[in-house]
Amino acid sequence: MTKLSVNVNKIATLRNTRPHLQVPDVVRLSRIAIDAGAAGITVHPRPDQRHIKPADVDAIAELLSQHPDIEFNIEGNPFEGEYLEHCLRVRPTQCTLVPDTMAQNTSDHGWNLLDGFDRLKQVIVPLKSVGCRVSLFMDPIPSAMSQVAELGADRVELYTEPFASSFARGEANSASSYRETSIAATKAGLGINAGHDLSLDNLGYFLEQVPNILEVSIGHALIADAIEFGLTKTIQKYLALTKAPRTVLG
Repeated sequence: MTKLSVNVNKIATLRNTRPHLQVPDVVRLSRIAIDAGAAGITVHPRPDQRHIKPADVDAIAELLSQHPDIEFNIEGNPFEGEYLEHCLRVRPTQCTLVPDTMAQNTSDHGWNLLDGFDRLKQVIVPLKSVGCRVSLFMDPIPSAMSQVAELGADRVELYTEPFASSFARGEANSASSYRETSIAATKAGLGINAGHDLSLDNLGYFLEQVPNILEVSIGHALIADAIEFGLTKTIQKYLALTKAPRTVLG
């Protein structure tokens, strides 16, 4: 079964439009997501604090300390802002390293390991030393998976926006490169996560086509669906897709 981690960035984005009200409450809605069956909460604190703020990181860590079976996933660029400080302070279950910059509205590509191999290796060591699982945000490139394993990372998170766009256009084999990459990652001894623009429309197909997906992190589409269906019912809809039997390849 694939786990669902709910990305609460967009909840914080809405709150920040009227910060004096502190509505909606990121921690309260994280609790609702947990009660609805989510297996994890994801945040992506950026240096400009456009959504998640340092206080949110600490508050959600405190909430999850009361739910030891729920995973805390902190995404971000380890070379910008306070990302490493956040992770070393609260020691989340998983640190997902993402090569985003201040100029990007959202993450839009995976790591280039030819340029960043040594730097990444230097930050992975301290994160793992405090007990964090480390995942690298990667494009679906099968040949890169062995390099990720050499770095000492535990997992990859496959960047799925290209799949989502291809699927929306009705293109055949929209998930083929992801399937090949998942197989290569499994052979390299890596766990596989996925995220970005996954939705109720495309998630089921993606999980049918791509084996061994341990976790999906979904925020934008899920929060948008929650406006229509409510957060609890929305999470139940996503869980119905993630809990369906899937192919597992050794």
